[in-house]
Amino acid sequence: MSALLSVRGLSKRFGGLTAVDALDFDLAPGEILGLIGPNGAGKTTTFNLIAGAFAPTSGTIALEGEEIQGSKPHAVAAKGILRTFQHNMPFAGMSLLENVLVGAHTNFAAFGSGLGGIVFGTAKARATETASRLQALDLIEFVGLKDLLETPVTTLSFGQGRLLEIARALCGGPKIMLFDEPAAGLTPAEAHRLSDTIRQISRGEVPVPGYDRGIAVLLIEHDMRFLLPLAQRVVVLNFGRKIADGTPDRIRDDPAVIEAYLGDPAATRGIA
Repeated sequence: MSALLSVRGLSKRFGGLTAVDALDFDLAPGEILGLIGPNGAGKTTTFNLIAGAFAPTSGTIALEGEEIQGSKPHAVAAKGILRTFQHNMPFAGMSLLENVLVGAHTNFAAFGSGLGGIVFGTAKARATETASRLQALDLIEFVGLKDLLETPVTTLSFGQGRLLEIARALCGGPKIMLFDEPAAGLTPAEAHRLSDTIRQISRGEVPVPGYDRGIAVLLIEHDMRFLLPLAQRVVVLNFGRKIADGTPDRIRDDPAVIEAYLGDPAATRGIA
C-alpha cells in the first residue's frame, strides 16, 4: 500500500539548536502511528512542521505525493490534515454544535463560491451548511456527546472536551488526524473510550458518508499503557533523530529505545 504521508529528510533548526534532524517516515491510509521519545526529542516540532505551523529548514512532507512543506496551517487543514491539541480549546461563546461546525469551515471552497458564498449566503452555501449541521450532529452522537447538546461547553469535563475536539476535527473531513498527547489528564475510563474512538476512526467506522475509507492517525503520547496497545507502529525520536521505527513489540525490546526512553523493558512487558 502506498504511503498517504511521506516525510523525507525533514529538519528544523532554531538558531544553533536542531530540533528535528533528517527525519524519515511514512504513514499509510488508516494506520495508527505513534510518535514517542523523551521531552525535547522533537515530537511536537514534527507535528508543527506537518501541520504548517513551522516551515522546515530542509526536507519534504508529501501528502498523496504532493509536497506541502511550508504551506500555511489553513492550507494544510484544507488538504485534509487536522490536529487536536494537548489542551482543549472550546469556543466559550458558542454552543456544542457550533463548536463542532467550526471544523466544517476548514475548506471555504466547499460552501459554494468560496468565502464569498458564505458571506452572501448563496443557495449552494446554504445547502452545504444544512448538510454540515446534520453531519455535525452525527459526529456528536458518534463521540458520545449527544446528551450534552444543550450543555455549555465551558462546563464539559476534560474528557468530554477532548471528544468535542475530535468531533470538530472530523467535521473538517480529514485524511489524517494528528493527536498531541490525547490521553493526558483523562481518567482510565475516559482513556479507554478515547482509545476505542481512535480505533473506529482509523477503521472507517465513523457513521458519516465518505468516512468508510478510514482515517490515518499520527499521535504523540507519553502514556505507554495507552499507546502500545493502540498503535500499529511506533517511531521513536531522541534529540531530533529517529532511533527506531517498528511494531510496539519491536520497540519495547529495542536496546536504543530502552536506553533513551523506556527504561526497564519489564515495565512495559505486561502491556497488551
